[in-house]
Amino acid sequence: MSRLNTVNPETATGRAAELLGAVKANMGAVPNLTKVMANQPAVLEAFLGLGDALSKGSFDPKTREAIALTVAGANHCDYCASAHSAISKSLKVDQSEIDLRLKGQSSDTKLEALLTFANAVVSKQGLVSDDDIAAVRAAGHDDGAIAEVTAHVAANIFTNYINHVAQTDIDFPVVKPE
Repeated sequence: MSRLNTVNPETATGRAAELLGAVKANMGAVPNLTKVMANQPAVLEAFLGLGDALSKGSFDPKTREAIALTVAGANHCDYCASAHSAISKSLKVDQSEIDLRLKGQSSDTKLEALLTFANAVVSKQGLVSDDDIAAVRAAGHDDGAIAEVTAHVAANIFTNYINHVAQTDIDFPVVKPE
């Protein structure tokens, strides 16, 4: 059971009700993560705003989900590993590729360079080396991609940490990163 309360969308009031309604309209359901965040509507609004802004970047949904899986794996976040595995499956990503992405790997070498960099950002707490930057550039990524990966890492660390603190009940098929 979650250590933090979940806000019931049916009984929520004010800004929490508005935001949870928007989540349901957008996703068709209200994941437990957003119900936990709704305890402080500013937190849920920040999460939704950051996700909306990053969805307008250069990465397609599969790439964004690959980064999310890598960060979930690096941070051992069962909730995010489960959620992003389910989302990746809905995007027609093979299970073997999902498993690789949870380890920061990919069968696509250009994507793997991004995931290796994302893993470095997580493990080095942003203090990446010149070699880390050179490697992702050598794979064909520019400074915009490097900035975008870093932003996605930060956004996913946000959700990983909320889930660690709350011990959010997993409402997706459970996946546990190795």
